[in-house]
This record gives sequence, C-alpha cells and structure tokens, in this order.
Amino acid sequence: MPAEVRRELVEHARAESPNEACGLVVLEAGVARRYVPGRNAAASPYRFELEVEPETWFLEDEGCELAVFHSHLSSPPRPSKTDVENIGLWEGRPYLIYTVRTDELAAWRITSGVIEPLPLADGEPASRL
Repeated sequence: MPAEVRRELVEHARAESPNEACGLVVLEAGVARRYVPGRNAAASPYRFELEVEPETWFLEDEGCELAVFHSHLSSPPRPSKTDVENIGLWEGRPYLIYTVRTDELAAWRITSGVIEPLPLADGEPASRL
C-alpha cells in the first residue's frame, strides 16, 4: 500500500467519523494506485453501503481491479459478522478495513463465508496483499 493511498484512506475515514467511511482502491497490475472515496448511503457507524460515481466501475474494463475499503471506528480491522453476511459483490476480492481508533489497516478476502487474511505491505501486489 503506497503511503499516499493509505493517507487518503485514513483522511477519509477520520472525516466520516462517527460513521463508517467507504470507497474503492484501484489496483493496476496488483498494486494500489489510487483511492476513490465513496459515500456511505447507510450513514451508519456499524455498516456501510458503498455509493461511487458510476464511471468508477468502468475502470475494470480498462484492466484495473477494484478492492473495497471501509473503516471501523474502534473494532479491530477484521471483517465483522455483518461484513461477511453482506459481502455480495465483494466476495473473493481484496477487502480492506481501517480502524480509526488504532490506526490499523488490514486486508482480507472473504469467500463462501471463509475469511482469509492478505498480507499488506508498501508496494506489494494486491494478489499477495
């Protein structure tokens, strides 16, 4: 995770507090290149419903991979029961969570209810997040 992309995630999460922030991380060749802030349509501190500009989805047609991001206010940066139950479109994709209280960022993959941690390092490809 390049420092600039991480900084944008952190700033967005803090600005949206006390609600969860959400958005998309754009990956090119497996590396996080930028963050697209979204809007949490749920306006909730306990869950998120991601809304982004429609043209953002077309980045996949250009060869980019989209990873979902959301924040937790104080709970650890791991998927909650609500996250797993509402995975929907994000199943099998990189799933990033930032905890505002502890300044921790973690990456996961959720497939068929199974939560798999993904390593997260500066400049490391998303396939090995």
